Amino acid sequence: MEKVVEEVLNRHNNNTSILSVLKDVQEKCRYLPEEAISQVAEGLGVSINEVYEVATFYSFLSTGLLGENVIRICKSTPCFLKSCDVIVETVEKELGIGIGQTTEDNKFSLQLTNCIGACDKAPAMMINDKIYGNLTSEKVIEILKEYK
Repeated sequence: MEKVVEEVLNRHNNNTSILSVLKDVQEKCRYLPEEAISQVAEGLGVSINEVYEVATFYSFLSTGLLGENVIRICKSTPCFLKSCDVIVETVEKELGIGIGQTTEDNKFSLQLTNCIGACDKAPAMMINDKIYGNLTSEKVIEILKEYK
């Protein structure tokens, strides 16, 4: 872990953006373990609390291990009005997990988020960094097949 954090900090050249550093650490580790949070704090010369506040504030960061494919379903007003709950139910049924859970094989994690910046494509979801919009149950099932 120490090596990963050190590499990320060196790449950021002492940039004090906690968020940027944490995003890169999570990309390498799939989550932000306590050890990494401590090392980031030390490397940036800030308190562990400051780093932990950032790590827990943003829905795209996680202090728990995530699956290989992270599904984030938008629950903002446009998506809510276009029945994002149907999308949530479809994913839950297809994967056999609920919000905040990861499949037993660690292939998928399911999360809700307030916005993914795809209001014009509501209802929308992200799998990893790819956005899918104008979703229906049928579309969701087809999309998930690509990742299985």
